[in-house]
Amino acid sequence: MFTAQRSSEHRGQDDLLSAGLGLEGLRAMAPPAFADPQRPTAAELRRRALWSNWRGIADLSPGGGFGDVYGCLARVPGREFHGYATLPGASQPHRVLLQLPDAFDASHRCLVVSASSGSRGIYGAIAVAGAWGLPKGCAVAYTDKGAGTDYFDLDSGTGVHVDGTRGAGGSRGLAFVPETTAGTGVAVKHAHSQDNPEADWGLHVRQAAEFALQSLDEALPHAAPFTFDNTRVIAVGLSNGGGAVLRAAELDGDWLDAVVAGEPNVHVDGHGGRSLYDYTTEAALLMPGAQWQFDELSQPPPRAQFEAAGRLRCGALQAAGLVDGVDPAAQSRSAYERLIAGGWTDGAIRAGVLSTGFDLWRAVAASYASAYGRYGIGAHPCGFMFSSRQPDGSPRAATPAEQAAWWSDASGIPPGAGVDLVDAVSGTPGDATLQGLLNLRALHDGAGEDARRVRAGIAATRAAPPRAGLPVVIVHGSDDGLVPLAFSSAPYVAAARAAGRDVRFWQVRHVQHFDAFLGLPDYAARYLPLLPYLHAALDRVDAHLDGRGPLPEDAVIATRPRGAGVPLQSAHLALPD
Repeated sequence: MFTAQRSSEHRGQDDLLSAGLGLEGLRAMAPPAFADPQRPTAAELRRRALWSNWRGIADLSPGGGFGDVYGCLARVPGREFHGYATLPGASQPHRVLLQLPDAFDASHRCLVVSASSGSRGIYGAIAVAGAWGLPKGCAVAYTDKGAGTDYFDLDSGTGVHVDGTRGAGGSRGLAFVPETTAGTGVAVKHAHSQDNPEADWGLHVRQAAEFALQSLDEALPHAAPFTFDNTRVIAVGLSNGGGAVLRAAELDGDWLDAVVAGEPNVHVDGHGGRSLYDYTTEAALLMPGAQWQFDELSQPPPRAQFEAAGRLRCGALQAAGLVDGVDPAAQSRSAYERLIAGGWTDGAIRAGVLSTGFDLWRAVAASYASAYGRYGIGAHPCGFMFSSRQPDGSPRAATPAEQAAWWSDASGIPPGAGVDLVDAVSGTPGDATLQGLLNLRALHDGAGEDARRVRAGIAATRAAPPRAGLPVVIVHGSDDGLVPLAFSSAPYVAAARAAGRDVRFWQVRHVQHFDAFLGLPDYAARYLPLLPYLHAALDRVDAHLDGRGPLPEDAVIATRPRGAGVPLQSAHLALPD
C-alpha cells in the first residue's frame, strides 16, 4: 500500500510548522531563495512549499489577527514521514505525510488527519490541521488526495520524486508519470491521472490515517502498536479538503472519532445541492456579465477593467441566446436574475468577483472536466492544455528553473507558477474565452459521449450521510463566492439530518472563501477569516471527546466587519461561547 517512504528530522533552525521561517519569515513577500535555482535541494523545496502553502490559505498580514487573536506559529520540533499510497484500481499514487512532534504523548494518543485544500500539494493543509494539532502535541497526517503539484514536464520528460526534486521519467519513485509522455506542455496530476481522484477522496483520507499509524509504530516502537482503537483520530479539512473529510465520514468502520469541515466542496442530491462543475461553469459564463452592475465591488480586479470586460461578456451572452436585453444594463440584469434563479445569493455573487478577476472559474472547469472524464494527455474534449507561454501567448517549453519550482510554488490548478491554461478554441470577437466556456458547459448539460462521460464522473463524487454516531461539525461563510453554502454545506446538512445524523452547522456572516486574500485592504475591510472558526470548532470537538463539554450548537454567527485600516479584534469574530 505504501511506497517510496522516507523520513527527515526538523529541529534547531528548522521545525515542522514553518521550516524555521516563523511568522515574520512567512510574511516575507519574496519566497525563500534556492541557492541553485535549477537544482534546489529537498530542504529548500520543503521550506518554500511551507511558505507558499501558508500564504495560500491563511491571512498572515499585520493586523490580520493570526498569532494575536487566533492561531499559533510556535516552533514545533519533530520528524516527518513521507510516502506514496495507492488505492486498489488507481493508476497513480497519492502523497501521504505524517508530522510527528517531539512533544507527542503516547499515553494520550492524538492524531489529526487532513487533506489539502483545493488541489494543493502535500503541505496544503498545514495552516488548517498542522497549526491546530502540532502545538498541542498531536501527530498530524496529510494527503494530497490524488492531486497536488507533482507536474510532469512533457518537453523534458521529467517528473517529481518523493522529496520534491525532479528526475527523468524513467526514474523509479516519481510521484506522477502520465500514461503517455509524448507531446509538449505540462501534465497536471489532478487533470491527467485518469483516476477521477475526487470520487475517492474519503479513501485517500483513510489511507493517510493508516500510513500515520504505521509510521507511529516505526517511530515509537516502545509504544506500538498504534491502532484506530487506541488512538484518537480527528479529521479536518478546508474547501476540497473539507469535502474529503466528509467523504471519509461516510466510510464503514469505527476508525474516526470526529470530523470538522470548513467550507466543504461536497455534492449531494436534493435539498438544493449542485455539483461544483455545474455552478462553476454557470458562474464562468454569467458572472462577468452579472457582476459589473453592482456598486462598490471589492477590488482587485480594478473596477474600470472589470466593467469593460463585463459589458463585452453581456453582448456575447445575448448573441448566444443566454441572456435577454437590448443594452448592456438589461443584459447584465438578465445574467444576474439567472444566477439568482439558480440559487446564488447577492453575497456569493459579490464575493465571486475575486474568482472572476483571476479567471478561476475557467481554470477549475477545464481541469475538473478532464478529471471527471478521465481524459489523458492531449485528449481534453474542449481542447484545453497546460503549458508555459511566450510573451505573445504561444506555448513554449518550460525552463529548468521554472520546472524546479513547480512542486513548491504551484497550487495544483494552472495558471500559476509559470504554467498557463491554453485554450485551443478560437474566441468570439471581443470575448476570447466564451466559446471554450460554452464547450465546457455543454459537458454538463449537453448530449454526446463526452458529456455522458463527464457526468458519470461527477455522479461518482456524490456524498452519502456520515456514519451514525460520528460527531460532525461544518463551518461555512455565508458570503462564500467559490463554493456557495447554498449548494454544498446546507444541502449536505439537510440530507444528513434527513437520514437521522446529528451534524452541527456554523454559518458565519461576512466570510468568503479565501482567507489569504484578506491581506488586500479592500477585502480585509469587508470580510473576516474562516480559519479561527475552524480552529474553535476543533477545540469544541476535542473537549467533547474528552468529556469536558457538549458539541457545538448550530449557530448563525453575527460577525462585525473590521472596516478599513482596523486591526482584527476578537469582538469582530463573535466566536460562540
